[in-house]
Amino acid sequence: MVIQQIGETAGRIWHTLDEEGELRVSTLKRQVDVPEPIVYMALGWLAREDKLEVKPQGRTFVVRLK
Repeated sequence: MVIQQIGETAGRIWHTLDEEGELRVSTLKRQVDVPEPIVYMALGWLAREDKLEVKPQGRTFVVRLK
């Protein structure tokens, strides 16, 4: 069940970034509205699949689709 939720969240993240463009992780977390650990696992999933660019910005990170 958790793996399915992570996969669904990865899809939501992908669609959000596709529509909005580059976002701070904090903004992305608010927009997908799922528990924080699931968001981070979904980001890891997308990063492992080489679908994201992640760069530090101050004390946070910015993500965008490749």
